Amino acid sequence: MTEPFKNLLNTPLVQASAAHWVRAWPAFDSRRFIQLASGGLENLEMKARAMQICAALQATLPADFDAAACVIEATLAPAETGEAMAQLEGIEQGLRGWILWPVGEFVARQGLAQPQRALAVLHALTQRFTAEFAIRPFITQHPELSYATLARWASDPSAHVRRLVSEGSRPRLPWGLQLKHVIADPAPSWPLLQALQDDPSDCVRRSVANHLNDIAKDHADAVCVWVETHRPNATPERHSLLRHASRTLVKAGHPRMLAAWGLGQAFRGQVDLQLAPHTLHIGQSLVLHVHLQSSATKAQTLLIDYVVHHRKANGRSTPKVFKGWTITLAARASVSLEKRHSMREITTRKYHPGLHTVRVQINGSSLASADFVLLAAGA
Repeated sequence: MTEPFKNLLNTPLVQASAAHWVRAWPAFDSRRFIQLASGGLENLEMKARAMQICAALQATLPADFDAAACVIEATLAPAETGEAMAQLEGIEQGLRGWILWPVGEFVARQGLAQPQRALAVLHALTQRFTAEFAIRPFITQHPELSYATLARWASDPSAHVRRLVSEGSRPRLPWGLQLKHVIADPAPSWPLLQALQDDPSDCVRRSVANHLNDIAKDHADAVCVWVETHRPNATPERHSLLRHASRTLVKAGHPRMLAAWGLGQAFRGQVDLQLAPHTLHIGQSLVLHVHLQSSATKAQTLLIDYVVHHRKANGRSTPKVFKGWTITLAARASVSLEKRHSMREITTRKYHPGLHTVRVQINGSSLASADFVLLAAGA
């Protein structure tokens, strides 16, 4: 069985980190820190663990923020220079990886009155883990300074700092504080994304795509304009970025975004959907068989997704779009497609027994549907 994600923050890691705090500041009360940070830690979920360790740091690091910032900087491992942050759990050379999440939270809590000093610490932290959560309170409370700093960091030599520019300022970062002002008006994002859209680092470009996808949830037409403007003559890397940025609107069948990708035309032909088995248990897999017969005299470019209407505990159903196929179907041609869909429960999705519906969506239009019955596991 896979180790629970929350166990990346654990008591041995807390104990190992204490040695680095003592190394950087001999007056550090490591016994009290370990006691406060690790007490009942195994009973907490991931974010709660980070917050508890942060509270332990608040109780044991210097009260003066500048002094605490100097201690933090002295504990850090050498900066990561590659794209990926390998072996994030190893802290023999200094603090790096997941233990720096609570450290970033400490900076966010204790450093708001000294934002320039705090941002300098976050610049260092993000080269050993990430500061995407910690920087958001500064963007909210000190927007002028923060955006000026992010604009400067957009040309930083470190790809991890450049990624922070985009990831830290995303309006709807998962697990992070929502940036309400960007949700209302994404104007602050555009210059940053423009500067980073063709970044040489794949991790930076992927963050830009996710940032644009966030904006699309509240300002769909603005992201459509972005794609329409930047797609012509795009490099393969930018094309991939724009495709990833468009994913939510494409899945939703947004007409303008579909048109931007040449997918705006309705399918001409017949669609047949068959499901097997018609009755299955939670944990088993459903197989979708889709047959298309074109009646068009020209080839058609088709984006084919499928929507599962999941039954909820209250008896209602909610739709979830899943990626299917992108094909070019020749004139008068036919094609049979197959997809296996797991009904195994995951952390973010719980299933309930009852009647479920699957719909096939082509270029944003729902064209065929079929039902299946889901039974409780082992029923």
